Amino acid sequence: MKNFLIITFALFLIYNVGYAQLEVGDKAPAFSAKDDSNKSWNSSDYIGAKNLIVYFYPAAMTGGCTKQACAFRDDKSKLDGVDAIVVGISGDEVENLKYFKEAYDLNFPLLADTNGKIAEKFGVFVKDGGSIKRTIGGNELTLTRGVTTSRWTFIIDKKGKIVYKNTEVNAAEDSKETLAILGNL
Repeated sequence: MKNFLIITFALFLIYNVGYAQLEVGDKAPAFSAKDDSNKSWNSSDYIGAKNLIVYFYPAAMTGGCTKQACAFRDDKSKLDGVDAIVVGISGDEVENLKYFKEAYDLNFPLLADTNGKIAEKFGVFVKDGGSIKRTIGGNELTLTRGVTTSRWTFIIDKKGKIVYKNTEVNAAEDSKETLAILGNL
């Protein structure tokens, strides 16, 4: 039993070294990445001007991730009303994000974090990437991602502080939950 605990603890350290373990009240890390149109997107362009909803999701064009993205899409006017913008982040390649955004008419940026560096800054756990096959425009394509992130959501206020962290996200309800938090700020 003692050896099992030592091995378990060692594995925990190996997989979690470098993770920030951010909490509510902490200053949010600055980050940038290529978006779904292959343009550079920088968090510093929004901090101070808007509340920023940053959500990490496992993979574009999958069931739960699609429900989550579509809910944020559908609630855009309500999010505008609480002075918030949404950004979705996954380990998907830019091309995958472009297909995802077009297929579901998403109205917010999706960022490619193919090496998991942004997720790491937020303490979001990542595991190996993968690929899925999807039919897009009548063609079967293989969508590849460098890493697969856990589904976590953060809200960063206009002062750059984390005011909400959810590590047990209900994909379909995430937008409603963040709206409720933002309505109480």
